[in-house]
Amino acid sequence: MEKEETLNLIYAAQHGDRTASETLITRNSPLIKSVIRRYKNKGVEYDDLYQLGCVGFIKAVKNFSAEYEVMFSTYAVPMIAGEVKRFLRDDGPVKVSRGTKTASIKISQFVDKYKRENGESPTVDTISKEFGLEPQEVVFIMDSCKYPVSIYDNNDDNSRSLIEKLQTAENEEEKLDKMMLKRMICELSPRDKKIIMLRYFADKTQSEVARVLDVSQVQISRLESKILGKMRAEYCEQ
Repeated sequence: MEKEETLNLIYAAQHGDRTASETLITRNSPLIKSVIRRYKNKGVEYDDLYQLGCVGFIKAVKNFSAEYEVMFSTYAVPMIAGEVKRFLRDDGPVKVSRGTKTASIKISQFVDKYKRENGESPTVDTISKEFGLEPQEVVFIMDSCKYPVSIYDNNDDNSRSLIEKLQTAENEEEKLDKMMLKRMICELSPRDKKIIMLRYFADKTQSEVARVLDVSQVQISRLESKILGKMRAEYCEQ
């Protein structure tokens, strides 16, 4: 679908045109299916996963703006995944077996020990070799049980699963995280976006950013904390 046509359909859908919404879903069905495919075999019927994906897609349509300067598909993917993940976390019928819980505890203990001895988190591949499991099994066990992040982490958000903090080769989850981060940055106000870009992408100190924006370092510190808090809250909702 051409970009201009997509934007026209999104505009129409945002103004109550149900036909435009249905057209967007139909034409983006392959995108929705590609996202929900990774959540198969987790106790939810495929048709239900697809419906959840459509809900996330419609939310993306409702909230998207051309001012974000990203492709709509880039914006939609984390919204679709977030809807499915939220269901699996809060309402899903997935029941964790005793064996999975036991395995998660052992993995957690291994991660803590590894980090104390090596000063960094082990990769999924390292954990896989230690326990003789496939990488996918490791991810499933850790994500299913939602045990707390190690006390050795700089932990200010217990709702995140440990797998979200592990250092791994770039995989689908990491790609989704990057896309979600890009979307959140795009949604910031011009001033807030500039602060984040200067601090975390240009590696500027708060004092340097303060000079660029002609404000005090204290103001930058407060603004940065507020921006990061808002982004963290939004991430945890996904």
